[in-house]
Amino acid sequence: MGDPSVYHAVVVIFLEFFAWGLLTTPMLTVLHQTFPQHTFLMNGLIHGVKGILSFLSAPLIGALSDVWGRKSFLLLTVFFTCAPIPLMKISPWWYFAVISMSGVFAVTFSVIFAYVADITAEHERSTAYGLVSATFAASLVTSPAIGAYLSETYGDTLVVILATAISLLDIIFILVVVPESLPEKMRPASWGAPISWEQADPFASLRKVGQDSTVLLICITVFLSYLPEAGQYSSFFLYLRQVQRFSSETVAAFIAVVGILSIVAQTMVLGILMRSIGNKNTILLGLGFQILQLAWYGFGSQPWMMWAAGAVAAMSSITFPAVSAIVSRNADPDQQGVVQGVITGIRGLCNGLGPAFYGFIFYLFHVELTDLDAVDKDARTHTHTHTRSIIPGPPFLFGACSVLLSLLVALFIPEHSGPGVRPGGYKKHNNGAQSHSHSPPSSGAEGKELLLDGSCV
Repeated sequence: MGDPSVYHAVVVIFLEFFAWGLLTTPMLTVLHQTFPQHTFLMNGLIHGVKGILSFLSAPLIGALSDVWGRKSFLLLTVFFTCAPIPLMKISPWWYFAVISMSGVFAVTFSVIFAYVADITAEHERSTAYGLVSATFAASLVTSPAIGAYLSETYGDTLVVILATAISLLDIIFILVVVPESLPEKMRPASWGAPISWEQADPFASLRKVGQDSTVLLICITVFLSYLPEAGQYSSFFLYLRQVQRFSSETVAAFIAVVGILSIVAQTMVLGILMRSIGNKNTILLGLGFQILQLAWYGFGSQPWMMWAAGAVAAMSSITFPAVSAIVSRNADPDQQGVVQGVITGIRGLCNGLGPAFYGFIFYLFHVELTDLDAVDKDARTHTHTHTRSIIPGPPFLFGACSVLLSLLVALFIPEHSGPGVRPGGYKKHNNGAQSHSHSPPSSGAEGKELLLDGSCV
């Protein structure tokens, strides 16, 4: 309805992740019931398969959306991402199997960011990306708390039905309300139009990325910073209950507070930082907050430390919108889907490796899932039936080291790179001599450009 706008993308993202947020508490229960032994490892394996499939498919879907339009692929990705939800109560084994396979289409963010890039000017794009990311955080503000309350009061079945209904609403919204954002002149006359398979090959994209110093640095930064973040997403709620002895109500309150702070950070604070200190420095600042947050989670042994670290985590959420903006700014209009597809593919790979990484370290340090009802009872009666170790959260410390490496790599990203930054299957160049992505170095960045030239990285 009407012209395409950022608000169409915002609603699609909110409904999809609100539905999944409702299932936070029921999913932990089903996971433990289905895999009572080595639960963390099985969780990592399931998300690992999903993440690797996302990595392989994201460039293809991004390239196809550059040719055939965004709306049809929004519909496809949302449908298959939400398809496992009703299976949670029908058949848990099929539920986890379909979750793994849904990774082929679980790349909604790739299409959403391309959608936003189609309809925003360059100077508006970082703010728009921040709004989309803030909406993702907003979907986590209330949905886990609502899901936990409904699960305790009415049972898990009602929560699954509600999540399924919201997923259907999202699909209907895309069908009826969301307009196509890709300009008509960029779309072919028929669905039989050819695409460049070089664009759709994720390994070709990575090979092409390796030939461009700036894009290579950005991709390494994303990989090293998002790897621990993905692992944290998969196990943190359980960590709060299992190790920090938070009750389910306290976990829901924690999610709400951190979510609200993340919304503020990704809307108001992000825009101010981008205008005042620039794109690159915003990325560096976000990575610095992430290191502090992970170290605090790793050493924190008291509940107040978790709350303080959560506030820092909200500030670290500015990193990815700033990265998306710097990548998008250096891509041609008809390459936005490919560009965002490569970055989303790297995040998809991290979504697979991160949970397995965290699960394996928890396993090495003998942290296993116990009876969640007993955890809630301990939290309500203020008793502690476990022994705290010197380092309560070892995976978070490993994650802090990874983000530190990411920060060191990000220091070498040029603040202003040339207009030819197009990972994977570049369809056009300005001239034959400009096959390399760097433009002639400006006087202010001469030292950095010379350092990045060639294959010295």
